Amino acid sequence: MNNQLSTFADAVDLERELFPIREVSRLTGVNPVTLRAWERRYGLIQPTRTESGHRLYSQADITAIQSILGWLERGVAVSKVGSILARGQALAEDSWAATSADDLARWRTQVREAVQRFDAGGLDRLFDQVFAGNAQDQAFSDIFMPVWHALRVGQSGFGQASEWAFLDQFLRGRVLMRLHLARGRHRQQVLLAPLGDYLQELELLVAGLLLGSDEVGVRVLPVTQPLEELALVCERLVPDALVLFSNQRPTTELAKRLPRLGLAVGCPLLLAGEAAELAQETLAGSPVACLGADASLMRKRLRQYLAGQLDT
Repeated sequence: MNNQLSTFADAVDLERELFPIREVSRLTGVNPVTLRAWERRYGLIQPTRTESGHRLYSQADITAIQSILGWLERGVAVSKVGSILARGQALAEDSWAATSADDLARWRTQVREAVQRFDAGGLDRLFDQVFAGNAQDQAFSDIFMPVWHALRVGQSGFGQASEWAFLDQFLRGRVLMRLHLARGRHRQQVLLAPLGDYLQELELLVAGLLLGSDEVGVRVLPVTQPLEELALVCERLVPDALVLFSNQRPTTELAKRLPRLGLAVGCPLLLAGEAAELAQETLAGSPVACLGADASLMRKRLRQYLAGQLDT
């Protein structure tokens, strides 16, 4: 019995042990320059710091580094690894949520059936049930938005345009309500604006809801907001950062405009959504930081950037 307790205590001590960067480099084979880049540029690891600023890595950090190496060996770009790790972490943290494919499919089927009946009351009750059993990120990304996207793409069938409009109106109302309830005295305020002309209002509103946190409040600008007038808006509202959101690849001309816009708005300029994944290499070395497309990763990188822990 005493031997078992001793073994357990040794394991706990190992988990609590912190390693300097040179030791982590020796253990993992990753040089210190790369480890710093993974932390500051991509937010993949978050070592603790001593009072003098030296990095100390836990056993969990070393495990994360080994996982990153595994994905890189599979041919995954380092810019994509964060999304994969974030999805895995979200599933672990929300283990109580309805994460199985069958459960998610059943929720989507029920949403689709309520929409087909134009059953506002039933859809309202279903919305509450979904959020009672699923994390907010999952409720939107795996249940409601897939139905919304499917109806939008498949509007060639008779009645589907009306069904999409019904669901779109319902979700916009519920998201706006949640955004309103989330308003409060946040330590930092961020503006969220559309990038390009192909974004639907609901996509921008959902992005604003998922991007916010207890520390960061998000104010969503309308989808009709002109890009060339964002400097004026930022001058008057003085946000801590401006986030541009799009799920389309920015055109070459637009990508060239972003660094100039970053200088004009007078605050950090960030890019989120699929555009951030698609344009990350193009914007490398520019003052525009890419937050990614996964909701939990966007929130994490936004907090890191505002805290000065993530490079552009």
